[in-house]
Amino acid sequence: MSTSLYRYLLYAGMAVLLGALGTYLASATGLTGPLLVLGLLLLALGMKGFEHLKGFAYTTVIFAAVSAAMFYPQYFIQVGDYKLSKLIMPLLQVIMFGMGTTMTFNDFIGIVKTPKAVIIGVFCQFLIMPSLGFAIANLFNFPPEIAAGVILIGSSPSGLASNVMALIAKANVALSITITTCATLLAPVMTPLLMKTLAGQFIEIDFWSMVWDITKIIIIPLGIGFIINQYLKKVAEFLKDYLPLISMVGIAFIITIITAAGQASLLNVGGLLMVAVLLHNIGGFVLGYSAARLFRMPEQDCRTVAIEVGLQNAGLASGLANQMGKLATVGLAAALFGPIMNITGSVLASWWGRSSDPKTE
Repeated sequence: MSTSLYRYLLYAGMAVLLGALGTYLASATGLTGPLLVLGLLLLALGMKGFEHLKGFAYTTVIFAAVSAAMFYPQYFIQVGDYKLSKLIMPLLQVIMFGMGTTMTFNDFIGIVKTPKAVIIGVFCQFLIMPSLGFAIANLFNFPPEIAAGVILIGSSPSGLASNVMALIAKANVALSITITTCATLLAPVMTPLLMKTLAGQFIEIDFWSMVWDITKIIIIPLGIGFIINQYLKKVAEFLKDYLPLISMVGIAFIITIITAAGQASLLNVGGLLMVAVLLHNIGGFVLGYSAARLFRMPEQDCRTVAIEVGLQNAGLASGLANQMGKLATVGLAAALFGPIMNITGSVLASWWGRSSDPKTE
């Protein structure tokens, strides 16, 4: 496709979105939903043709899916007698399996090479975001299950997107991968412990049940993927061609299901929750970077810690909320955090990537 066609798609998307706004203001809400979804999809297609915008195309598709779920939740809750939320667990297992097929022993060697940086990064991960989530949940005075969801996303390990963002930001990619790996492997203990300690006042937390859920979601598929990558190289290479796309579709599908299930709650607290999630996310970047600076880490490592702290595994948080039977409430913060962190993370990483070389700072 030519650049001109991509530009026309962008213009068309903006025009359709203006049309959606017009129908909303005119109270012709029957047309608002279809126009909003169509406009966002056209924008996403147009973004693919421009280097500085293509990183936002996937997130825009997520917003289109979320919009569809908000306007037509009945189509994303169940098909016949089958509840679509049952697909969340296997989809997350496939995503974590895909992560496992990219892991090597070098990821663990990084712990030995840079133990101080890894310890600081993991320490910040499990101190800053849970504490910040707890503070925000209390500050905004959310209903108990919504508040617990904010703490849950903060108590989750760093997200899979952090490694890509670290590369764009000219951060320490090897350190990013190692911190993500360590935080992920510690999650079966740290996440239930933090939830029991911080969210126990809002909802009942079954510690051992959560340990087992995280083990099923993360450790087992991750371990299988790792073994295949080590001993069945051809199979791993074949899978790597398809798993990234499956993971992207899976994440979008999960967010759509959560949005549909929690539509009523989002209509009540959606705007306020979005502000809270944005503060949580940006606060993670700022405090993560500041903490690394406090420990006098190099600029490149400071960027890495900021990204690792600010980007959470929203998929895991969603899966845990679903296993708790509270997808429509506890899962909402995670559903919002995913798209928001992709936007803020991309902007921050791009800004850092265009700045001076961190190795010289």
